[in-house]
Amino acid sequence: MRASAKRLQHSLPLLLASVLAVGMFIGQKLPRYDGHLWVKPASYRLSAAKSPIEEVLQYIEARYVDSVNRLRLQEDVIRLLLSRLDPHSIYLSPEELRMEEEMLSGSFEGIGVEFLVLNDTIQVMSVISGGPSERAGILIGDKIVVVGDSTVAGVGITNAEVIRRLRGPKGSTVRLGILRGQENKLRYFTVERDIIPVHSVDAAYMLDEQIGYIKINRFSATTRQEFMEAMERLVKQYNMKHLVLDLRGNPGGYLNEATDLLSQFFPKGKLLVYTEGRAEPRQEYKSHGRTYFNVDGLVVLVDEGSASASEIVAGAVQDHDRGWVVGRRTFGKGLVQAEYPLSNSGALRLTTSRYYTPSGRCIQRAYKNEENYEAEAQRRLHNGELTDSSVHKIADTTRYFTGAGRVVYGGGGIMPDIFIPLDTSFWTDYYLQVLPLLSSFAAHWLKGQDRSTLPTTATEFVSRYSIPADLSHQLADYAASRGIPFNAQQWQKSRRELQRQLKAHIARQLFQQEGYYRVLNDDDPAVEKALQLLRRGAAPGLK
Repeated sequence: MRASAKRLQHSLPLLLASVLAVGMFIGQKLPRYDGHLWVKPASYRLSAAKSPIEEVLQYIEARYVDSVNRLRLQEDVIRLLLSRLDPHSIYLSPEELRMEEEMLSGSFEGIGVEFLVLNDTIQVMSVISGGPSERAGILIGDKIVVVGDSTVAGVGITNAEVIRRLRGPKGSTVRLGILRGQENKLRYFTVERDIIPVHSVDAAYMLDEQIGYIKINRFSATTRQEFMEAMERLVKQYNMKHLVLDLRGNPGGYLNEATDLLSQFFPKGKLLVYTEGRAEPRQEYKSHGRTYFNVDGLVVLVDEGSASASEIVAGAVQDHDRGWVVGRRTFGKGLVQAEYPLSNSGALRLTTSRYYTPSGRCIQRAYKNEENYEAEAQRRLHNGELTDSSVHKIADTTRYFTGAGRVVYGGGGIMPDIFIPLDTSFWTDYYLQVLPLLSSFAAHWLKGQDRSTLPTTATEFVSRYSIPADLSHQLADYAASRGIPFNAQQWQKSRRELQRQLKAHIARQLFQQEGYYRVLNDDDPAVEKALQLLRRGAAPGLK
């Protein structure tokens, strides 16, 4: 079970991270201001402390006027300390570390649902086929009101708290109180937790008779295996010749999974990426030469949400002129973190080196100005970089050269070979408010439909199904019932895109993630450009 990710136009992912800082002030002189009182403390001796920080914590714990949580103070100090270094050196509490490891391990132990906290209520958005919740009888659209002996609706519950309550060891059970449809009486289910897979390949299908498409959402411990299984199916069943690899919104993950994937496109010994730091010597990662499937043309789709391992893939493909990079400048996360376990079962992820592409480009963008770093998404949107190709071209002027002599740019992410602007023509306040409701509305609407009247395959659904006018009106009524008043002018501006997104969410309910991406890719400008390039057959840099 994992919280459903909210998408917006394949782009503009959430890049803002909150950093909790603690300010400490220790007065050493008598205050000069009226109303302040300073007294000399009674004699008090500390036990031996290892550092001034530990001394301060001991004074606070022993003598502070109110009770304090020493562990919380320690964590706050650690987070403040790391925030002065770089944006990616972080402290992970034991619970945070466990959740991170679960997401990257390829599986976790839980009940097997995707959920959304909507109107302070946990709503089931998807039930994993064959998983514990499906076996117990839980359905899409059910509202989880009680977990164990606790009411979880109307109490301001967070996604993290939902995950904490629903996950647990395989074989353990959790009792859920469910509100279904228009019923006003709870149904109770006992769900036995099990191992739930977390897939990193969202979709793999053919765009036409020769060109395949694979969407990867992260680089987890199972990415290479999932990718190879997808490749095998596309090559053996459909005779795929060319590939569109979609890394838009992919935040990265394990370096070795990225380099293993890259090895499928290069002969043995090709430099893919190298790392280097003050205390870390240069370490090179090269292709291992174990290529199992022949792929002629290659296009990698990226955007401002593609980071870290995604940028390594795009940078190697571009530097070696192996394929086209299409989209918008990537995030610019090129710092390498080493993980060090801590005595409290948490971990320190400390930046120890930087990533460099084969041509020598440092992927990392500037981060000395913390405020600007955190506001990068808004800055790019406001300065026009996401929507204007002329602004995009001058975002960075450091010149590097590919193997074929093409000029590429570095120092702040990977600049694509071909720019695809972000379409904001339909953005309105109404659109942005309604968009998060589409998953729940699609599930709600489908419960009342005779599915035998709907297309039975994702391909048919994309080509044959259109959102009827009355369904659009139902969506507007649904939004109004949840506190979003109808705005006729903004609806007209956003209507076509809302209908497209709604069709995609219905497809996801019917055909899983592949259905969702089939709908969105059907008229996606980046996918269309990729098809043009691969059908034309020209290598990067050639007209």
